[in-house]
Amino acid sequence: MTTNSSPQLWLYDTTLRDGTQREGLSVSIEDKLRIARRLDRLGIPFIEGGWPGANPKDVQFFWQLQEDPLKQAEIVAFCSTRRPNSTAATEPMLQDILAAGTRWVTIFGKSWDLHVTTGLKTTLEENLAMIRDTIEYLRSQSRRIIYDAEHWFDGYKHNRDYALQTLEAAIASGAEWLVLCDTNGGTLPHEISQIVQDVISHLSLIICQEPMTKDIGQRTIPQIGIHTHNDSEMAVANAIAAVMAGAKMVQGTINGYGERCGNANLCSLIPNLQLKAGYSCITEDQLTQLTEASRFVSEVVNLAPDEHAPFVGRSAFAHKGGIHVSAVERNPLTYEHIQPEQVGNRRRIVISEQSGLSNVLAKARSFGIELDRQKAEAREILQRLKDLESEGFQFEAAEASFVLLMHEALGDRQKFFEVKGFQVHCDLIEGKETSNALATVKVAVDGKNILEVAEGNGPVAALDAALRKALVNFYPQIATFDLTDYKVRILNGHTGTAAKTRVLVESGNGRQRWTTVGVSTNILAASYQAVVEGLEYGLLLHSQAEAALKASS
Repeated sequence: MTTNSSPQLWLYDTTLRDGTQREGLSVSIEDKLRIARRLDRLGIPFIEGGWPGANPKDVQFFWQLQEDPLKQAEIVAFCSTRRPNSTAATEPMLQDILAAGTRWVTIFGKSWDLHVTTGLKTTLEENLAMIRDTIEYLRSQSRRIIYDAEHWFDGYKHNRDYALQTLEAAIASGAEWLVLCDTNGGTLPHEISQIVQDVISHLSLIICQEPMTKDIGQRTIPQIGIHTHNDSEMAVANAIAAVMAGAKMVQGTINGYGERCGNANLCSLIPNLQLKAGYSCITEDQLTQLTEASRFVSEVVNLAPDEHAPFVGRSAFAHKGGIHVSAVERNPLTYEHIQPEQVGNRRRIVISEQSGLSNVLAKARSFGIELDRQKAEAREILQRLKDLESEGFQFEAAEASFVLLMHEALGDRQKFFEVKGFQVHCDLIEGKETSNALATVKVAVDGKNILEVAEGNGPVAALDAALRKALVNFYPQIATFDLTDYKVRILNGHTGTAAKTRVLVESGNGRQRWTTVGVSTNILAASYQAVVEGLEYGLLLHSQAEAALKASS
């Protein structure tokens, strides 16, 4: 837990630049603006917006933030040093940087002599001149500079003296931050720690020596930052090692998005550094927004959230084994390293064939159902759960179906409607199956039979539409329900077309989402079962909400 005396650590988010280099990730200008404003609310001090001039999208992004700035974060423009054998003042890409209108600019330069001679095809001395000239020019235009030392650790290990000269050039030119980058992601934590300590010691000696040769105005002693990639799955550990060795800035991305294997994941770094290492990163209230921010970003970039991600994943505080659940019920510290609420997450008791009675009691309680351990209903629910899972059902991912199962065992399951049967017809045109389907359903409400027909883009959509059509006149709230996701799994593929199929259907009403499950050797029957229970559970939620409203009034 941080206190007023906790050392300050500066967070630098590069989701909008480095993160978007992930394969399969693409964002619009509107997406970038939404993410930037969400990170601003999260309390991130530095948000790297992109490389102005590299593409029209980034140019417009910076223009729009000039018109409507962020509340507290510094938006940062990113660019490389000038080209070899030119001047910064005549470099077109630096004019785009100035036009972005940011107070802070991050410039990256080469630290590894291999990249200088092979990549840039220039001399080591010219690379130093490129660093000095670029930073001095931007400082003369009233910009504050963060210098990213690209491939720093590889460069240091291959030619320590030259790598340190590149940092000295950045210091002499007025950089306020020197960020050491493990660009290839191949360094281990003990190496990171040793090298960061050596850099800090070396720079302390340099700064205490003779004044810099060129006066560029007020100069502050630069601080060290860290930028790590996850190619060895060490990005978070390496960033923490650097902080422990003296780094004051941590660069990373939300959810660890980034090129190749990704960048250091801020969703893991922030709670580790703040809750465990005692650094001040963001406020406690902002920390409780971390899980929501993680899921918001994954939604905007259209990537499924990592359910097993530390701290923010849906399963991060999920308990499945009966012994675990029993212990957590007594004291959460037995199987939880932090309180899930500290990062905006929540504890979940998972129901499965491995469950004990403690799981059932805890899960029931989370849905407002109090079961008596001593009564037969509790053990009946547990046995029914195990029997159904042995048949292929899966309730840890279909909690709504489990709630209905509990109400059935307790004898208080509301019968909103009764399913009588269904038929589905799919069109064939010139021997090729099309996506058009026609479904007929028969249901009964209050003893009255209803027969309805509907078309859909596939058999499941047609079944869903026909059911809604049959029921909406009796339950108008069904018009607000949506079928939001549909998953199919073959359970015993070795039996061929006789295999059992498990279908998970996710439904929602604009405020809540719930998942139901169906299992059958007939994929349409499994789908129909899941869709029916999805509608039934939605009606149950509506009924409970109405009852609560009446009780409160």
